[in-house]
Amino acid sequence: MTVLRHSVSVLALRPDRLWRLTTPLLDFVESTRVRGDEIVLDDGRPVPDLRLVEGRHLRPGARYASVKADAEDQMTVVVRAWQRRKAIVAEQTVSSDDMTVRLSIRLDTPDRPRRLDVDGWANGPEGSGPLRRGSGRARLDLTAWWAAADLPPGTPPPPRAPATVRLKHRLATARLDLRPRYEDGGRWRVDVSAAVRGRWLLRPVVAVALMVAGSRVRRGFRTAVEQAAEAWDRSVGELLALSPDALRAELAKQATDPTPAKPTDAARGETRTGGPAA
Repeated sequence: MTVLRHSVSVLALRPDRLWRLTTPLLDFVESTRVRGDEIVLDDGRPVPDLRLVEGRHLRPGARYASVKADAEDQMTVVVRAWQRRKAIVAEQTVSSDDMTVRLSIRLDTPDRPRRLDVDGWANGPEGSGPLRRGSGRARLDLTAWWAAADLPPGTPPPPRAPATVRLKHRLATARLDLRPRYEDGGRWRVDVSAAVRGRWLLRPVVAVALMVAGSRVRRGFRTAVEQAAEAWDRSVGELLALSPDALRAELAKQATDPTPAKPTDAARGETRTGGPAA
């Protein structure tokens, strides 16, 4: 088994800061309605390329489909539950000629998020064999995350990581663990570890391959973790700098404009210097 480790510093997102984002997001989604089979905002603007093809909007059994004419991938989303005080559960399927990926997503107590669970499966075309199949599972226990982040300095980290990703394939398995601890300046120091293990008779083969490419693999792992941290800081910093009205305007823009756009300083309802406080 090969284990990779790296630590990064990121902006902390404390519970009240997270709720400041999730509540208006849920309010925004629930303000949408159906016109024919189109999804439209409360001001009547349609969400392009998305249609309700079955069921009632935001009710169990509601099925949505991407209808982009030139898209190589076809996407559907099915709502299994939508209760802001209990859970939101949805299933997403993305299909192409080469691969079908299915995700089952559950967010507990969405108004005050406690836990996020994502289960996924990937399959190649029919008859492609077991090497084109894989599965994964991601878990984020937010209650455990904030508790771990607030442990006094020098306290051993919890034995179970509050954020985990597990991947399983015919040839190998991989495990990713994230553990936070609070540091000065409204930031978290996040320890990231990844373990890769070959399966069955391929275990020594995978071990040797990782050993031979060890330095490149470790550099790639560190780079990927640092890039993810930079993306987190950029995205969270921009979102937290938006006033409630500006956040709603940005959500509407992202929903109706297929071209991603970075929030501008002019759209922000307040000005901040440095990172947001935890």
